[in-house]
Amino acid sequence: MPKALIAPHAGYVYSGPIAASAYRALGAAAHGIERVVLIGPSHYVPFSGLAVSRADAFETPLGAVRVDDAARRDVLRVPRVVAADAPHAHEHSLEVQLPFLQVLLGEFRVLPIAAGDATAREVAAALECVWGHEETLIVVSSDLSHYLEYAAARSADASTAQSILNCSTELGGEQACGCVGINGLMDVARARELEVRLFDLRNSGDTTGDRARVVGYGAFALYEQPATR
Repeated sequence: MPKALIAPHAGYVYSGPIAASAYRALGAAAHGIERVVLIGPSHYVPFSGLAVSRADAFETPLGAVRVDDAARRDVLRVPRVVAADAPHAHEHSLEVQLPFLQVLLGEFRVLPIAAGDATAREVAAALECVWGHEETLIVVSSDLSHYLEYAAARSADASTAQSILNCSTELGGEQACGCVGINGLMDVARARELEVRLFDLRNSGDTTGDRARVVGYGAFALYEQPATR
């Protein structure tokens, strides 16, 4: 079962099928997941560091998902992590992941983290703090290129996907809006020798047919290596 996923966060008509490709990788083992650490970009509120929500729960039409308060207290001890609601108030990058998780996991707790300006190492420190074991899934929310012509987007996103497969910690915002979270996850992937797999790489031109100005989407899963005796 994957330890971590990278999934897009556009409207479901645009990126839903690609996000589903990531979540499908969980398979039957999804029912053993008790906690999901969600990290995605803050599109509307610029700030430094990482911000956890003060909310007790996040609600979708499928019901409420409780925030893991114990994990929140733990991660708040990590430098550059603060409790702040403003970055979460209008942010969609984390919330659009919840219905997929609710359908697959049933009951679970969530730790929602909005990413501002932070280094890969700072994000990695936060992820390591709440990494857990089989009960914890990490989900990084990110789209890829934005508003390029179809062929240009395919080329750019293929290059970005290869960088992710190579565990690059130096992605920029023009490659992925969730680059801060991805870079941090890749820092952990290097340290823990995770295997990265690509499951889907498409854009809004593929899902809607409008290829003039598209947004790219990728579905990735990261796997821990089996323990050796």
